[in-house]
Amino acid sequence: MKGSGIAKKVSVLLLACALAGCGTPAGQSGGDKPQAKPEASTTAPTEAKKGGELRIAYQAQPPTLDPHVTTSQASATIGRSIFETLVTVDSNYRIQPMLADSWEQSEDGKTLVFHLRKGVRFHNGKEMTADDVVASMNRWIKISSAGKDHFKGAAFEAKDAQTATLHLQQPTSTALPIMAYGGGNYPAIMPKELIDGADPKGVKEYVGTGPFQFKEWQQDQEIHLTKFADYQARSEAADGLAGKREALVDDLRFIFTPDSSTQVAGLLSGEYDVAADVSYDSVQQLETNSDIQVNVAPTGMLNLFFNKKKGLFTDVKARQAIGAGIDVESILIAAYTDEKYYQKNANMMMYYQVGQWASENGKELYNQNNPEKAKQLLKEAGYQGEEIKIVTSRDYEDMYNGAVALQQQMEKLGIKTKLEVYDWPTFTELRNDENKFDILVITNTPKPEPSSLAFMRKDFPGWTDSPELDKLLSEFRGAPNLEKAIDVYGKMQTWFYEYVPVVKVGDGNSISSSKKAVQNLKWLDGLVFWNVSNQE
Repeated sequence: MKGSGIAKKVSVLLLACALAGCGTPAGQSGGDKPQAKPEASTTAPTEAKKGGELRIAYQAQPPTLDPHVTTSQASATIGRSIFETLVTVDSNYRIQPMLADSWEQSEDGKTLVFHLRKGVRFHNGKEMTADDVVASMNRWIKISSAGKDHFKGAAFEAKDAQTATLHLQQPTSTALPIMAYGGGNYPAIMPKELIDGADPKGVKEYVGTGPFQFKEWQQDQEIHLTKFADYQARSEAADGLAGKREALVDDLRFIFTPDSSTQVAGLLSGEYDVAADVSYDSVQQLETNSDIQVNVAPTGMLNLFFNKKKGLFTDVKARQAIGAGIDVESILIAAYTDEKYYQKNANMMMYYQVGQWASENGKELYNQNNPEKAKQLLKEAGYQGEEIKIVTSRDYEDMYNGAVALQQQMEKLGIKTKLEVYDWPTFTELRNDENKFDILVITNTPKPEPSSLAFMRKDFPGWTDSPELDKLLSEFRGAPNLEKAIDVYGKMQTWFYEYVPVVKVGDGNSISSSKKAVQNLKWLDGLVFWNVSNQE
């Protein structure tokens, strides 16, 4: 039993048919370019070889592997082989069980009861109980961005050893999708004693229930995970992040390799089995090698974040001017090099999600490429030729190359600009200071539903503060189910193009590559390393 009542409705509503590339989604203006499939994979052999290791050249060292205290995608991609969640999603983004076997929601929508799997053990040998779930989830609600945004006043309690109950202050349509999310800040379940001993920087040990367990972290070099021999897999067929998970290799080694050319050279020489972040310029070289396979998957939305606390872009007309004046096609080509690696998409959500989240509202304001309109709006906003500071990071080539193209276009609009480029740690620090930038060029990772998007948060750089948005978020999250919440999405899309918290340039795809010997490598909100074998 996967769950009953509202849970089944949520599973159906979370279907995103665009995942499989089933035609151009509504609201997308990307022409007839090929659809990249989020779950890029190879065909698994009839009987996968077991043993050996995977050496993964990974572009960024995470700040921690404790997902409760960071939104880092590196933490999520590496850590979710260690930690698991109560519920998860399949390849069509439908809610499925993981550590919970089933759940039901009360008629008033304020109570969710989770019935836990029996016999699940942590890597330290302890059996998981409701006490561990309650400690983990209450900490996640209290300290994570997602928890604080969606579960204000909510709390878990243990009914018995195998039952955990979530009490909500009001019906929350986004509760299950947020708890099922497998990207940054996911709600990992850990032993209660580790939660009790955690400090603001995170837990002291990385102990979960997943198919791999933490072995060693050599700072600035690698993170080493090993197979968990006592892992209790689900019986359902593997699908997305759901179903059976199995550690087919004995060791996972995430080797920190921020330079893409080094990743490619190491893959070609045999030093690495997987290159997690390949430069677009290296694809042709890799595709000509018969021993290498190349996978394309959506990476995120390239957005222009405005400083709405200080400076020119506190005026909505100035923000509207940038939206009116830029040519997104030129910026996307600069950022992603080829039409295969991006999609023009007017929706706030990513192109593969608009099978569920689709609206035509504001579409006419996307990619206007109207310099004269932009100049008029800048005049109305009182622009006097002051220097506009554009800030980005060179550690992500789509962000950097997109920022260079944006600067060129803004100069043509008569805007004096200065481009400042930093390494990622420095960038993430200074973006919190309203005195340091006017525009940030950032790639935002996908979110499971629209109210989780970073640019809607008052505390995220850019600092969106809109009473109209507050009302829409309350209406959206307070809907009794997702079917009702979807009705609010069109209003949110209208607000997006009127208020202009950011200008969306488009949706980008990332490139990973591996040896042909690596079988069944998949992607869903990041690369997935369980059920992956190394045939060498």
